[in-house]
Amino acid sequence: MAFEPPQRLVRALGETAPDGDAWLAGLPELARQAVAVRELTVERVQVPGGRSSLVVLVRTADGTPAVLKLAPPRARPESERAALVHWDGRGAVQLLDSGPGEGVLLLERLHPDVSVRSLPEARALLEAAGTLRRLWVEPPAGHSFETVAGRTGRQAEAMRAGAAGDAEVAPLVAAALRAREDLLAAPPEERLLHGTFRQSKVLAGDRMPWLAVGPDPVVGETAFDLARLVRDRVEDLIASPSGAATTRRRVKRLAESLEIDQERLRGWTLFRAVESGVRARRVGRPKDAELLLEFATWL
Repeated sequence: MAFEPPQRLVRALGETAPDGDAWLAGLPELARQAVAVRELTVERVQVPGGRSSLVVLVRTADGTPAVLKLAPPRARPESERAALVHWDGRGAVQLLDSGPGEGVLLLERLHPDVSVRSLPEARALLEAAGTLRRLWVEPPAGHSFETVAGRTGRQAEAMRAGAAGDAEVAPLVAAALRAREDLLAAPPEERLLHGTFRQSKVLAGDRMPWLAVGPDPVVGETAFDLARLVRDRVEDLIASPSGAATTRRRVKRLAESLEIDQERLRGWTLFRAVESGVRARRVGRPKDAELLLEFATWL
């Protein structure tokens, strides 16, 4: 079978990944080797797939449905592996093996076309938040996961560079950077976080109704993880005349439901929205940038 990467993945790697071209060039052979060594039967490549990995629907030698995921180094697949091992299926997709091949994961098959985004918005937020709560556990002793301080430090430097000489975004960037400094002055906790959680990362399963996939794990406070969920369906929020009020109610509702300080959630939501908006401008996605930066003005 030809393992052609979906165009969504090709475009995403072309935007930001210095290792993208080399990894894509070797991807067909990497996929063939991963399939052969695990004696898998390939059904199909998942399309449109994600922005950071190739996802292949397969069956194991005994006929069990599974997912083969192949990711480049910049997607930190070994960090994902370590988090999935630690969660051991509690709230997240189950890792089926630790076989050979760096950047290769064999995972429990969920229902790839059914995420909580298929639910009405209020219920989708409720189910997503409940799934996220199960992931917030103490990190393993001696872990090597990236920290929220470390990750956002790198992002902060990129934001400063992206806003240099840009009067339109400079005030928002300054507000986001101040929020980060205040939040890191007294972090309340350290938990293992999903890192890139949103509704589309929660898929229907068989052993549990909903399970999280695709973590980019990080260790820090839970408000950081929840912040990305606040802006889910941002295009609908922006299109609504009551979008700003809805956003503020969402912050309040999510904070109360998960017992998180509302101001800390607001602050991390601001930082993450501005960071994503500035990054979208930098890589040539002006429409996404406009939505995210307008959303950030409501916080």
